Amino acid sequence: MRLFTGLDIPEEIIRRLEQLISRLKPAARITWSPAANLHITTKFIGEWPEERLDELKSALAAVSSRSPIDTAIRSLGFFPNPRWPRNFWCGIEAPGLAELAAATEAATSSLGIASEIREYSPHLTLARIKERIDLGPLHQAIECESAGLGLDFGHFEVRSFSLYRSQMYSTGSVYTKLAEFPLTHS
Repeated sequence: MRLFTGLDIPEEIIRRLEQLISRLKPAARITWSPAANLHITTKFIGEWPEERLDELKSALAAVSSRSPIDTAIRSLGFFPNPRWPRNFWCGIEAPGLAELAAATEAATSSLGIASEIREYSPHLTLARIKERIDLGPLHQAIECESAGLGLDFGHFEVRSFSLYRSQMYSTGSVYTKLAEFPLTHS
């Protein structure tokens, strides 16, 4: 099973991002993410044996209790840079989210899951860029979006994180929620 942990995005924010994607799509022939797949990854786990799924769920359930995390979805950018990017993303501002990601990292590393080498950088992947193309029209469309409606897509409070299964198909990835873990333990 291919797994990751992440955060759900409220429907009204998904709708705003879906509208943004539909406006930007004509500007670049890149691989756009389906709105239904938008989420904030906190830990990519990778392949995990199904017979050890309960062990993983127990480790994640033990992630220390914390306050809800105020989260804002705003701004647009490119990884690794705007000239030759591989990903087009929407930014996340969420004080406390890096600590949740670190706690998830610690819980999974205790099971032998490799720790991430890079610093945690929360984002929503709006598109993947697999080949070098002229992105000038996309940059211009982003400038128009920024000048017109702005690039603030909404705020919400994170009260839980989830474990997802990612299944790859010729039509794209399908994510299935396997478990949800509240941030505040009773």
